[in-house]
Parts: sequence; structure tokens; C-alpha cells
Amino acid sequence: MAANADSPRPSNVAALFGDDTDSQPLWFKKDAFLDKDFDAEIYVTDLRRFVPLDTLRAELKSHLTGLQNELVELINRDYTDFVNLSTKLTDVDGAVLRMRMPLSELRNKLLAVRDSVAVSLDALQEGLKRRAETSAAREMLELLLDTSHVVSKVEKLLLELESASANGGAENGASSKASGALGRDGFGEGVGTEEARSRLLERIASEMNRLRFYVARAAELPFIQSMQKRISAASATLNSHLQACLEGGLQRRDTAVIYHCLRAYASIDNAAGAEEAFRAAIVTPFVAELVPGGQAKGAATLTDVYAGVRERIERDCKFLLEIVDQPNSGLHAFHFLANSVLREVHSAISKNRPGAFSPGKPDEFLVNYKASLYFLDILEGYCPTQAQLLKFRSQPAYADFVKQWNLPAYFSIRFQDIAESLDKVLIAPVAPLAHPSPVRGPDGRLSLALQPSAVLWDSLQRCWKDDIYIPTAADRFLRLTLQLVARYTTWLRKGCEARKTASSEGGGEWARVAQAEDFVLVRHDVEAVVQLVRGPFAASVASKMGTLPAEAVESVRQTVASSADGLEVQVPTVTEVVTEGLADKCVEVVKQLKGISAAYRMTNKQLPTKHSPYVTHILKSLKDLVNGEKGVYLSADARSEVVNVVIEKVTARFDEIARELVTSVRKAESAIKRLKQSGRGRGAGADTGASAISDTDKMVAQLFLDAQEYGRQLAHFGIKAAELESYRSLWQCAAPSDQQTISF
Repeated sequence: MAANADSPRPSNVAALFGDDTDSQPLWFKKDAFLDKDFDAEIYVTDLRRFVPLDTLRAELKSHLTGLQNELVELINRDYTDFVNLSTKLTDVDGAVLRMRMPLSELRNKLLAVRDSVAVSLDALQEGLKRRAETSAAREMLELLLDTSHVVSKVEKLLLELESASANGGAENGASSKASGALGRDGFGEGVGTEEARSRLLERIASEMNRLRFYVARAAELPFIQSMQKRISAASATLNSHLQACLEGGLQRRDTAVIYHCLRAYASIDNAAGAEEAFRAAIVTPFVAELVPGGQAKGAATLTDVYAGVRERIERDCKFLLEIVDQPNSGLHAFHFLANSVLREVHSAISKNRPGAFSPGKPDEFLVNYKASLYFLDILEGYCPTQAQLLKFRSQPAYADFVKQWNLPAYFSIRFQDIAESLDKVLIAPVAPLAHPSPVRGPDGRLSLALQPSAVLWDSLQRCWKDDIYIPTAADRFLRLTLQLVARYTTWLRKGCEARKTASSEGGGEWARVAQAEDFVLVRHDVEAVVQLVRGPFAASVASKMGTLPAEAVESVRQTVASSADGLEVQVPTVTEVVTEGLADKCVEVVKQLKGISAAYRMTNKQLPTKHSPYVTHILKSLKDLVNGEKGVYLSADARSEVVNVVIEKVTARFDEIARELVTSVRKAESAIKRLKQSGRGRGAGADTGASAISDTDKMVAQLFLDAQEYGRQLAHFGIKAAELESYRSLWQCAAPSDQQTISF
């Protein structure tokens, strides 16, 4: 009991540690339900990442129960006020009626005002509509009146112009009177007749331009349509006078007259008329002199024609070009170079020299084409700015002149000529020598030995010669170059395949009938072509691309150089054909050592003291190649490679045949001994020939002498026999046990 008295007072331990059943967990925030932007789905989605849905549902139900209990408590606490609420609401309908009456009166007044405003607005809109229609009708009437006035004015001015033109051919007094008449139009008494006439034409053109603007706005109206005949007649008359005035000014080189006429042409947007007038008055006469009709002997070439046109441009056309190119002249719409000069020259050549554009004669075509390109460069030189140059090139006359030159047809003819010359050589059953004997160039380098290689190199060079190559077809000639190299590579590859397989299918007949030594020439040509293509030829092709960016030029050079990669890959194969052929010839001689067995078996020959005659002929084929005419086509590295490979193959085969021989004769000797022993019987005496030299020993001794001589033959090629594993094996096979160290 004392203990109970001294113990502390009871406390709510569960509440202290948060285990009270009435308390909410920390993750459950009741204040979140009071937020204006509360969203139940977002709320549940956020909480389900921390608590299970069952726990959340239980907590929400608990919270709902608590809210309901609080509501009941609030009602119970203020129950008296809650009950009295309904008793205090007396005469509610009356109050509502009293408030509704003034609102209804206000609504009726607003509706009446709105109807009144709507009626006024409709009347105003109707008035504005009638006003707009009246204004449009007035504008159209003014437009028609202005059109009629301008037509009448243009006709009046044209009559004055015709009168002045008629008076211009009379005496001086009449001319002065005409000048005075023109002066009354505001051009001054001191102005010349032609200049005044050109100014009047410029004025008429300005009025005509205004007339065209009016007509474009009301072209569908009957009044305008009824005036079309008058307008067309006035336009035709104006163009006629403008052409005559401009041609006269051009003949006299009257700058003022030309300037006013060109401004008149620009006003009526008839640049083609001015260009045609200049073409007819100035260009056509001198072009007709330079390109006369007919095919008379000694007719000038296009180069001469273009040179003459250039001189006449400087003399007869440059003054007009300077007028047009003046700053702020407003005459940049005219393109006399393209639409007058170039068009007339093109027309005259097409009419009088139709064969100039024909690629059927490629040499003449190329000369004419290059002369034409130079002529275009001359014309482009008269364009002072880049913008004018671009306009010149964009003219239809320029495009028509360039299209006249059928470059694809020209390239097709060149392609057939160049490609067929190579194909004829490549399909031949044999590969003839390009030169009967070795020929060295000025640089000391051997020329190509085989005709296919020589024709390939000639074809590659022809593609880029000045008398064949055209810069505008550079892509086509580049493709032809790559095709030629690829065709030669295919010819070489098929030849090597045919040589290996001895098959008659797939081409390569030349390789099957060729000797192994002939492939030395093939290897020389392949290496030479690879060096030429990658070196000077690739650089030469790149130099032809001077107008391209530096990156593009380098790309072309690398493309041409890489075309020789396929050829370089075939060099080991060609070398293998050479070495295998030579090795086979040498091995055929080596096989004569099998005759040693027949020479010493069952004979009384003495022990050999010198080598067999065949040994000195084993490497004769290799020696003949290295020291012969074809040997000069082997470089030092190639010669060393061929010699080493052939000797290695021959020596290995020599060792193999020698071991087979020694093995066979020893087996034969053992068999003979067994037969002799079985024939004597057990009681026979000792073998009297035991101390004699056997036939096998004689054969091995002969083989040893041959091996020694073969080693000496190797020394003639600079080969140390002791360093060859196959020769060491041959020596061990033939040498006596006390002479295993190689020495000879």
C-alpha cells in the first residue's frame, strides 16, 4: 500500500507516445480539405505512395465519423437558435414581392432603351451602307471619267506627235514651227526636235501607264470594254513611234533621246519592245555581216565570229549599256546583252551554221563550245555587279544558248571512243607487249610493258586532255576515269583467278596461255599504274577542278588515288603466280634425282665423287628470268622477293623428294637383306659383303654431293643456304653422321 501511495499519479501514457486512438497520424492533414484548389484524386495519388489504400480509406472514414459527431454536437449546443430560425422568417413572400416590383420596372425601361438603340443603329448602318455604295459608285464614275479623259489625252498627244513627226521632215521653218508646238507642251523652245519628240513619248507613256492602271481596276465594265479598241490602237501607235524614235536615237547615238525612249518603254512595262528595237536596228546588221548565210568556202569559224561580235559590241553597243548601267537610272529592267546580242547571235548561228552545234564531229564541237564559253565570259564582263550577272544568267536567251550544246551526246561519243579502245585490248586472248624491248622514258623509268596497260594509261590521259575534256562535264569524265581503272582491275583479277583454277569460264584466257615469266611484266605494269594514278595523274585531275572549293578538289584527288587500291591488292596474287610457275619448273628438274636409284641399284659403280648434272639446271629458270630481258622489269625489292620465295619452295620440295628417295631405298635394302638371309639358311657362313659399300650408301653419297652443289648454286643468288630451314633439313637427310655441320 505504501508503494502505491508513493507512486506517481496515473497519466495517459498512450496519449503521451502518440498511440491515442482519437489522434490522427502525422501524414493525415485535415487542413488540406479546406484548400480552395483541393483535388481528391491528386490527394489520394500523393498519399498512396506512403500508405496503403486500405489504411487511407479507414482513416477517411474515421475522419468522416468525427465530422458528423461535431455537427451533431453543434446542433445540440445551439438547438434553441436552430429551432427559432424558422419562426423568425415571417412575411417572406411579401418582402420578395416588394423587391421584385422595382426590378421589373427597371427591366422594362432597359428593354425599351435597347429597342430604341437597335432601331437607331439599324438606321445608322443603313445610312452608312448607302453612303459606301454612293462613294463606290462615285469612285467608279470618277475612274471612268478619268479613263475617258486619259484616253482622250493620249489620243490628243499622239496626234500632236504625228503632226510633229510630219513637220519634222519639212524645211527648217516648218521644223521651228513644230518645235514651237512641242514647246507649248512644256519642253522649251531650245530643245531639239528629236529630243522633244522623245520627251513627248515619255509623257505619253506615263499617261498610258496610268491608263493601264485604270483599265485593270474596271476591266469588266462595259464602258471600259467599249474603249478597248481605242486603247489598243493608242498602244500600238505609241509602240510604233517609240520604236522609230529609239532606232533613230541609236543610229545617231543621241543619249538624251535614248534615255527618254527607254524611260518610256519602262513606264509601259515593255522592256522586250526596246530590246527588240535595239536588236533590229544595231545588232542584226553587224551579225548578218559576221555570220552570212550559205556555206561559202573559207567561212569564218565561230571563234572569228565571236571576236567580231566583241569588236562590234565595243563600238556599237557599249554606249547603250553604259546608259542602262548608270546609277539611279531606273533602266535596270532591260537586258540587252542577253535578249538582243546573245539572242541574235544564237539565231544567226542556228540558221546559217547549224552544224556548229552538232556533236557528230566532236573535235569541231569542242572548239565551238569552248569558243562559245569564252564568248559568254566576254558578255558577262559587261555586267558590273553580281546582281546584274545573276540576272544575265537567268534570262531565257542565256538558257536557250547553253541548252543548244548537247554535252551528253558529246560525252557519249568520247566515251565510246575511249572505252572501246581499252575493251578491244582487254578482250584479246593474249596480252601483247607494248614494246618488243624494254624502253625507258626521259626520267629513266621503264615504260609500261603490256599493251593493255599502255592503252589504259593513254585512255586515262585522253579523258583530261584539253582537246577532249570539258569542265562542265567534269563529273562524267571523272566517272569514266574510275570505270577505266575498274575495268582494268577486273581484267587483272579474272586473269589471276583463271591462272589459279585453270577454268575456261569467266574470262582470263590471256592468263592461261601466258608463261609465269610474263607475269613479271604484269606485276611491273600494275605497280607502275598504281604509282602513276596515285601520283601525277591524281594531281593532274585535281588541277582541272580549279573552280571548285579546296575541299572538293582534295576529295576528287583522293577519289582518283583510291581507284588504284583494287590494283594494289592484286600485286601479291600476281607475285604468287610468278613464284609458283617458276618453282614448278625448277621442281621438274629436281625430280631427276629419282634417277639416282636406277643408276646405282644392282650395279658395280664406284662411290660417287661429283654431283649429278641436273643440279646445275635446277635454278636455271629463275636465273634466266633474273638475268634476262624480263628481269629488268623487276625492281630490287621485287627481285629479292621472287628469288627468296622461289628458292624456299624449291628447296622445300627438294628436301621432300630426297627424303622420299632415301626412305624408299633403305626399305628396299632391308627387304633384300632379309631375302638373302632367308635364302642361305641357318648354317651358312658369315656375310662376305658386310664390309663392302652398299648401293644405298652410294645413292646417299650422291645425294649428299648434289645437296652440296645445290647450296653453292644458292650462293649465286646471294642466299645463305645454312639459314634456310628446308636446306638444313635436306643436309641432315643426305649428310653422313660425322658431317652434319653445313659446309661446302
